[in-house]
Amino acid sequence: MSIKVLFFGSLKEQINKAQVLVDYVEPLTAAQLWQQVTGKEAIPNTVRVAVNQSYSDASTILHEGDEVAFFPPVTGG
Repeated sequence: MSIKVLFFGSLKEQINKAQVLVDYVEPLTAAQLWQQVTGKEAIPNTVRVAVNQSYSDASTILHEGDEVAFFPPVTGG
């Protein structure tokens, strides 16, 4: 059982991965997944989370087969 994790923009460069498959052990939140994959304490406030292509928050409970994406801050005009 696994969850697909995607990293975009500068996060992809910081993590040195565009995507990774993570073994799923329930219960697991997006915040716990971030810690497991990055080794960092907490998701920075500026990082957005999407679960199955819908914006979510760090406390979202994940399920087998979910796709989780982490996005850095976006700027532009």
